[in-house]
Amino acid sequence: MARSCAFFDAAFEPLGYARSFEGGIWAGYGPNGSGDDGVQILLATPENGQPANFGNGSMLAFKAPTRAAVDAFHAAALSAGGKDEGAPGVRGESDPAFYGAYVSDPEGNKFCAYCRG
Repeated sequence: MARSCAFFDAAFEPLGYARSFEGGIWAGYGPNGSGDDGVQILLATPENGQPANFGNGSMLAFKAPTRAAVDAFHAAALSAGGKDEGAPGVRGESDPAFYGAYVSDPEGNKFCAYCRG
């Protein structure tokens, strides 16, 4: 949990998310560290003792306010021990453009930060 929290503290900061609580096997993140607006990202140590994993063919994506925030997320995630899964850039041919960056956390879970336009 300590390693995951250190990673997400750094990776979420450029997106405006901060740790709102930590206790026992749980930690939560919300916009500006608040969990009061109903938006909450939760981390938990699996109760069954098995390694944490994320389903194949699925991924978490977090909306960023700007391309600069996507870039900062990617840099912060790599500096905090994440693995590059796709550098910041425009993906596909959509209007408005999809600008995203992909990383895996130290546990191997892949996720993305993106913005449109």
